[in-house]
Amino acid sequence: MPYAHPLDDPAADPFAIAAQAAQQIAELTGVAQHDIALTLGSGWSKAADLIGETTATIPADEVIGFSSPAVVGHVGTLRSVLLPNGKRALVIGARTHYYENHGVRRVVHSVRTAAATGAKIMILTNGAGGIKETWTPGTPVLISDHINLTADSPLEGATFVDLTDLYSARLRDVARTIDASLDEGVYCQFRGPHYETPAEVQMAKAIGGHIVGMSTALEAIAARQAGMEILGMSLITNLAAGIQKTPLSHEEVIEAGRNAEATIGALLARIVVEL
Repeated sequence: MPYAHPLDDPAADPFAIAAQAAQQIAELTGVAQHDIALTLGSGWSKAADLIGETTATIPADEVIGFSSPAVVGHVGTLRSVLLPNGKRALVIGARTHYYENHGVRRVVHSVRTAAATGAKIMILTNGAGGIKETWTPGTPVLISDHINLTADSPLEGATFVDLTDLYSARLRDVARTIDASLDEGVYCQFRGPHYETPAEVQMAKAIGGHIVGMSTALEAIAARQAGMEILGMSLITNLAAGIQKTPLSHEEVIEAGRNAEATIGALLARIVVEL
């Protein structure tokens, strides 16, 4: 019996499927190679309209390995954008989250596909909860490092990858040339989909975390395995449980993203042009 999804077959080669997806993207967009890839999380989608001229938009589920997004606030397209500096950006609006229980291969397929299109820089964005009380909803923050609390990895077998400088100091410095006020912090990826308890937030704080969310870390590991340079950015949509005194809701996340999208979209667009 065939598997419902090609990446669900344990005998399948996820890198071969990513290469096939990249070839399909090239054919559907008419662009042979992309230089930069962006995964746009909650609140960040406006950047796709601001970074340059979109020359092709395709439904992600027309490309092998991709699925329609399961989260309200995420678009389900792949866009090829011509940047003002002549480079090509692949904008990924279809993110598979770990909590969807489709397996890590499907979570990181977009990143591996981006690498297969030729992209050397991977920009990973998300909406997340903040632990620092000085951060207010709508604050963009650079990711300096992460703590992977999923107890999982996209690496298979005896594959050893150094993560010492996973989130590029060079790219963070470039971002600060655009906005010197950008703060940074350590991102903690929880499994989700439930929000963290106040005790879990305090645990994250105790082990060195500043940002809590449900994406990005696994994708970053896969990007490093593929040899990409990574810039991570979080939009603080709310203070984390126990830091914020009111209950958390996905509607709050969406609203914070909507209120901030013009500002952070313009910021990210200015950063991308400098990379």
